[in-house]
Amino acid sequence: MDNNGQTVGVELLGKEYRIACPKESRQDLDRAAKLLDGRMQEIKSQGKLYGTERVAIMAALNLAHELLAATGSTQSLQTQMAQLNTKIENALAEDQQLDLDS
Repeated sequence: MDNNGQTVGVELLGKEYRIACPKESRQDLDRAAKLLDGRMQEIKSQGKLYGTERVAIMAALNLAHELLAATGSTQSLQTQMAQLNTKIENALAEDQQLDLDS
């Protein structure tokens, strides 16, 4: 590990885990750990899964699903914006051509 990195503790379901993390990423790691811990707490409170590993896997799958859904929505939005941009450019080009023909 370089001089900028350090090992920090994060707590998941009441158990501390030591993670290597650069200083500049510490806040992001803390936020990610809190998000994951919250999801794990929710899953565990439902009482359907037992064992930290199973709860962690289910939480990770849920978060991955949400990430993929959000990414898909972003790509869809980008596609829609590109199509709209093309329509605007075509309309402006037609308008400019009409001005030249007049």
